[in-house]
Amino acid sequence: MGNKTKGFLALLGLGALAYWKYKQSTPEEQQAVKDKINNAKDNLNKWGNDLKTKANDVASQVQSKVDEVKTKAEDSYN
Repeated sequence: MGNKTKGFLALLGLGALAYWKYKQSTPEEQQAVKDKINNAKDNLNKWGNDLKTKANDVASQVQSKVDEVKTKAEDSYN
């Protein structure tokens, strides 16, 4: 058995164990898990949106620099 197969089986086993433990827990514990997952999802979405905003800002800065250099090149050519 290769390392990838063993890793996959280990991950599958951990997932099954986590699912079983979740199903055996009390409703309050289940809600706590749901809250943690939702919080992590919200944080990930916020991080993604921040990253997208920063990327758009950098892209607009690069575009303005390109336009500036293009204008200077055209002026020096004329």
